[in-house]
Amino acid sequence: MAWLEHLAHERRLSERTLEAYGHIGRLYVAFVQTHRGETLSLNDLGTITAAELRAHLAERRSGDRPLNARSLSQTLAAIRGFHRFLDRRCGVDAPQLALVKGPRVKSTLPRPVTEDQAIGLLQEPDADPDMEPWEAARDRAVLTLLYGCGLRISEGLSLRFGDVPLGDSLRITGKGDKTRVVPVLPQVAEAIDDYVRQCPWPLSPEQALFRAKRGGPLSARQVQATVQRLRGRLGLPASATPHALRHSFATHLLGAGADLRSIQELLGHASLSTTQKYTQVDAEALMRAYQSAHPRD
Repeated sequence: MAWLEHLAHERRLSERTLEAYGHIGRLYVAFVQTHRGETLSLNDLGTITAAELRAHLAERRSGDRPLNARSLSQTLAAIRGFHRFLDRRCGVDAPQLALVKGPRVKSTLPRPVTEDQAIGLLQEPDADPDMEPWEAARDRAVLTLLYGCGLRISEGLSLRFGDVPLGDSLRITGKGDKTRVVPVLPQVAEAIDDYVRQCPWPLSPEQALFRAKRGGPLSARQVQATVQRLRGRLGLPASATPHALRHSFATHLLGAGADLRSIQELLGHASLSTTQKYTQVDAEALMRAYQSAHPRD
C-alpha cells in the first residue's frame, strides 16, 4: 500500500505504528467493500460517506474486540490520515468525512517514576544474576540514555555504532521527521562506552548500536520486557515503563526549575500544550507532599 510506504519512508514511523496503521486501513477498506458489496476503486474512496465511516467506527466499538474511546480516536485519526494522503497524492478527496467527529477522550497525565525509582531501574541490571555482563551493561546504557536524554524508545534504538563516542550533544530525529539536539550527560556517555567495550558482537558504523542476545538489533519489545522484569524485582508499579523514564526526565527537570519552552525543545514536542501536562504532574506531587507533611490538629 502506497500510504504505508509513505509513512515508512517519508514520515519514518516505527514498525509497530506501521503495523497498527496497516491493520486499521485494511479493516476500514474491507468494511466499506462489504457494505457496498463490491471492490473499491481509487475513485470510489472519494465517495465514502460520513454514514459509512460512522458505521465502521460503530462496528469497531462493539465488535469481538471492542475499542475504547482512545483507541477509537486513534483509528479515526489514522483513517483521516489515509484520506489526506489520497487527496494530496492522488487528487481523491472525500469531503463527507469532515462531518464525522471523534469520541471524547479523557485527558490523562503522564505517570513518571520518582528519582529514586529511576536510579533503581538504572542500577538493577547489574544485580541480575541471569544476565551476561555485556547484556547488563547494554540494558543499563539504554535506560540511562532514555532517562538522561528524555528519548523515546524508538529514538534510543535508532542510534548506530557510528554515533559513538557521544559528544556533548546528540542529534535525534523524532516523530514527524523532526530533528532536535539534546545534551548528553557524562553519565550517559560513560554507560554507553562501558557497553561498547563489553559488547561481543562486531559493530560497524551503519549497524544498530544496541544488540540483542544473538547479535541482531535490540527491539523495543525487548526493552519493555527488561523493564517489566526489573520493576518486578524492585516492587515498582506497572506504570514504571521505558516511556515513564522520558516522563521522569521532563518532570524532574521541571521540578529543578527548567522552563517549559526548554523542556518542549528537549522532548521534541510540536505543541507546548503537550509539554504543559508536566506542570500538572508536578503540582500534584507538590500537593501530595503538602498533604503528607502538613501538621494537622
